[in-house]
Amino acid sequence: MSGGVDSSVAAALLQRAGHEVVGVTMKLWGGQSDSGCCSVSDVDDARRVAQQLGIDHHVFNFGDEFDEFVVEPYVADHVAGRTPNPCVECNRHIKFDKLLRRADALGFDLVATGHHARRVQRGDHFRIARGADDRKDQSYVLYPLVGPALARTIFPLGEMTKPQVRALAEELGLRTAAKPDSQDVCFIAKSTGGRSVFLGERIPMRSATVVDTSGQRVGELDSIELVTIGQRRGLDVGGPGGRRYVVDVDTAAQVVTVGGLEDLLSDRVELAEVVYADASSAGDALVGRAVGVQCSAHGREAPAVVAASGRAASLTIGWNEPQRRVAPGQSVVLYDGDEVIAGGVVAR
Repeated sequence: MSGGVDSSVAAALLQRAGHEVVGVTMKLWGGQSDSGCCSVSDVDDARRVAQQLGIDHHVFNFGDEFDEFVVEPYVADHVAGRTPNPCVECNRHIKFDKLLRRADALGFDLVATGHHARRVQRGDHFRIARGADDRKDQSYVLYPLVGPALARTIFPLGEMTKPQVRALAEELGLRTAAKPDSQDVCFIAKSTGGRSVFLGERIPMRSATVVDTSGQRVGELDSIELVTIGQRRGLDVGGPGGRRYVVDVDTAAQVVTVGGLEDLLSDRVELAEVVYADASSAGDALVGRAVGVQCSAHGREAPAVVAASGRAASLTIGWNEPQRRVAPGQSVVLYDGDEVIAGGVVAR
């Protein structure tokens, strides 16, 4: 129970279905937060909803694990010129690893969350599938959840739209019924300067030379660690030729390359650290297969074909039509219809 309306309604639905429900809030981030999922007030909202429902509520402190597996890699990725996806890593290492292990130790049968996603059974295994509400679907950030961990996880809101969730919360009189959805990275506080201040307090920021695709110098940037592939704003590299986008970030040389939209397009993307939903969609079994591919939490799915499978859980995805390059470090998720069949991290 994060303290939001989704997990509040998920708990209420499970209780209504006759389950013995215990609310758990994970305390992950000890610093400032204004995103609506890691603050003291969120823990208090979760506790008060549990009181309204008449269920026990506990707080599990995973702060050290969150620092180790989410915050520190987030900082290191920026140093290396990658664009991390901390929500995916939190799901991978904390919510569906550390929390499940704690649930095992305490004798719980299942873990439920308020994610807008579905769990579908295929033979003797399960897959993540898109939720009923396309605008709120969260299957993308859940792709690392597979195997035994997924078998013990349920999503009570999978068949509901967000308006239905809020309407039920209001009907039940839950204090979170009108609470806004959480946004952005929970440990980055906009009120204290956002990402630039957060990183600036932890790593030295290095300047960068900006060049065009011919290598000609066109500007300077104060912090190469804040630049990502596809970025257009904040470059201050005017001149003829229309809009310019970041097409390459070389942190070692402290050089950022900019170009036009045509320079940002690519016909393929290379994935590493690939996680497969099951054996039928693993490695070579996917080669030549037509898939839908999503490259961001709220991005549109694009058609593609799996071009190759390599060692160390790698895949090459060939786009049916050229797409904008995806920044190294970002997650790319493959779908068969509504079902997640694989996902990985963009390699350099």
